[in-house]
Parts: sequence; structure tokens; C-alpha cells
Amino acid sequence: MSRTKRVFVMGFVTAVIAVLIAFTAYLTPQETNPAYDAAVSFADAAGKGDEATAYDLLSPQLKDYVRANCPDGRVSVCVDAYTPPEWGAMQSVVFRRAAPDMQEGRPTAYDVDLISTYAEGIGFSGVCIYTRMEQDDSGTWRVAAYAGWVSCGDAESRTMAANPDAPNRAP
Repeated sequence: MSRTKRVFVMGFVTAVIAVLIAFTAYLTPQETNPAYDAAVSFADAAGKGDEATAYDLLSPQLKDYVRANCPDGRVSVCVDAYTPPEWGAMQSVVFRRAAPDMQEGRPTAYDVDLISTYAEGIGFSGVCIYTRMEQDDSGTWRVAAYAGWVSCGDAESRTMAANPDAPNRAP
């Protein structure tokens, strides 16, 4: 095989590998990011009354806030109080989008937006939830703040990360 042909084949193989890597990255769902997964797990647990799971995902500072401000010191009780009874029970929660807080070229926190669906009769969908995810010293992603559990159709559901008056903000 001639040198030109070998260079062409190597270039072609390299291009195919690059395209496969890019395609795989594009198809990998963003919710597989550990911070996003922790945010979804927290909102799902808190919305469904799984206090042990929801509370365990809170940062120490947010645990203090919950103990002082939620009935019986339970985050799931606070979340239950945010949602009107006519919405029914939470069915699911999914990742919507996230914005990293970068320091020294790496994300140190994420502002994660979620959407959940509740169902009573025909159901209600489009409930917006915000979580601030921060890594603790062990590398575990914890909920440092949350807000929402409001209809995504409400003006209050916009920019909850930057809005200190976002509905149901903790802390």
C-alpha cells in the first residue's frame, strides 16, 4: 500500500472514530450526570413522601433549615404543603435543564431545573422545581437550596435560581 493511501485510510479511520464519539456523547442523556441524578432523586423522594431518601440528599445547612422550618422537621411534609390537593399525587419528575457554576474550569455547583407530573383524575403536568446542587467534601452531590413546586405556567416559575423571592424557596 502506498504512503498516500495509508495516510488517507488513517485519516478516514480517525474521522470515523471522532464522529462515533461525538454521536455517542450527543445521545447520552444529560440526566446521567451525578448532580442531575441526585436532583431528580431528591425531588422524586420529597414529592412522594420518601423522607429518608429526600433528607439524606440535603446539605447539612439545608437539613438545619428543614428541621427549623418544616412541620416535624420533615422536607417531604414541606413539599406536600406546596402542592394543592387537586393536583393529586406526584407521578414522576424529570430533568429539564441545568446551568453549571464554574470555578477554576470545573463545575462546583449546578442550578438544576426539573419538571414533575401529578395525577388526580385526568392529572396535572408541568410542575416546575428548582434545586441548587453542590458537592460535599466526599464528592457527593447534595441539595443546598430548592424552590418551586409550582405550575410551570406561573410567572413565578421563571428564573428561580436567581430569584431570592422564588416561591417555596428553602433556604
